[in-house]
Amino acid sequence: MKVAIIMGSLSDKPVMGKAADALRELGVGFTAQVISAHRAPALLREAVSALEKEGAEVIIAGAGLAAHLAGVIASLTILPVIGVPIAAGSLGGLDALLSTAQMPKPVPVAAVGVDNGANAGYLACRMLAVKYPELQERLSRFYSRLQEDSKSAKDVVL
Repeated sequence: MKVAIIMGSLSDKPVMGKAADALRELGVGFTAQVISAHRAPALLREAVSALEKEGAEVIIAGAGLAAHLAGVIASLTILPVIGVPIAAGSLGGLDALLSTAQMPKPVPVAAVGVDNGANAGYLACRMLAVKYPELQERLSRFYSRLQEDSKSAKDVVL
């Protein structure tokens, strides 16, 4: 199982690194690269085609401002694409969120919250768990631990 992480610029690395952390935490392999949909559209097309040939199963794409990266990728492949809107301008990421979530049919992009790379990684794992029983088991243990942690933290002394 393999996830591809694509970010629009190196400045997106802190947010997209959280997606990588989530994938590592659950033992899912991934690749990561920086390709701008606006500055290098031909390179993006080649990269998506190569990812398909290499067996990528989910693509996580993160970009700020107009945030067309996830949508452009979704137009180039039938693989599921998860968009991570990144707060990069004066609108606090609202522009990126709307660009990611408001895709025209029939070119869907799953969208997570602004700057929430971690949720993109967890969502990719959930998608892959449908196919991979061993990942389904790891996710089950992961969420069981979260539930136990929540139980032990419910009573707080102030």
